[in-house]
Amino acid sequence: MTMRNRRHVSNWLLSICVMLLGMIALGGATRLTGSGLSIMDWRPVTGILPPLSHAEWERQFALYQGIPQYKILHEGFGLAGFQKIFWLEWTHRFWGRIMGINLLGGIIYFAVKRVLTRGLILRLVVFFVLGGLQGAIGWFMVASGFRPDSTAVEPVRLVLHLGMALLLYVAILWTALSVRFPLPEPQPDLPGARRTRNTLHVALMLIGLTIVAGGFTAGTHAGFAYNTFPLMEGHLIPEGYAKLSPFWHNWVANIPAVQFDHRLLATVTALMIGLTVLFGMKSRLTTRAHAAVALLGWAVLVQYALGVTTLLLVVPVWAGTVHQTFAAILLGVGVFAMHALRGAKRGRH
Repeated sequence: MTMRNRRHVSNWLLSICVMLLGMIALGGATRLTGSGLSIMDWRPVTGILPPLSHAEWERQFALYQGIPQYKILHEGFGLAGFQKIFWLEWTHRFWGRIMGINLLGGIIYFAVKRVLTRGLILRLVVFFVLGGLQGAIGWFMVASGFRPDSTAVEPVRLVLHLGMALLLYVAILWTALSVRFPLPEPQPDLPGARRTRNTLHVALMLIGLTIVAGGFTAGTHAGFAYNTFPLMEGHLIPEGYAKLSPFWHNWVANIPAVQFDHRLLATVTALMIGLTVLFGMKSRLTTRAHAAVALLGWAVLVQYALGVTTLLLVVPVWAGTVHQTFAAILLGVGVFAMHALRGAKRGRH
């Protein structure tokens, strides 16, 4: 593959990553506005078209009126109110379909041009299949909100849906970077570079765990409680942290524990990234690796500030959406830094 073709393929894959960030932002806004349950049927192909007649709008609204969320939260808000939440969920699903078209179209185009290797084609096809699975997981999540007395989706299914989106995002981003930078850059100072790489590995795992904890915070609406920082109603560890049995159930269903765990993981993640930056700045690395590590340090500061702001403002839609989206950006910067440090593993091409 020529360098020019590498740039074209990489830019195309990076465009999909940007679209995935948009998808994550739309998902956050959909969840925070309670719009996710407004479309009662799943039509992967024909659903790309919104209601085109008043009769179809009435049919969709009648379906929504039959679920608990309408009866408990929105009863009497009329067709106009329904249309507001419908359009956000429809846009979320439409964006996913456009991403699929972008991915499949690019695979076909570059394969016909004989730009892609067989291995890369296979990997991209797997991404496309996983994208279709993500749509099914989305419907699996939405369906959990139709149960009696339910006004939102199940937190575990929400985390599963978010987790699959981030898995695709990381895999496609890594592939885009590997296409653009096919060979690892040997790091000049191997001991320092390896140490930076090792701490970055831990930091990336912590970022993932913090995002999962954030998913449970969102799913249980734990962000609307304990809106002080750094203490939670005057306590470092909130009262009632371990009130559920078995103990692990507190981590996914007990609001004080769920929010505390998210706070704790976020703080430990920020400290670990700080240690990574410290090691990176003291080591002789390539220019790209130094820049990536420094960018990661700034990114975690922004994300931590967004988290505290979202909490103190009691989760307004804009803040919650930006906080969720920037978590994915932080993860992406971490992946970029890890990719830039590949040469620290063996010190050779």
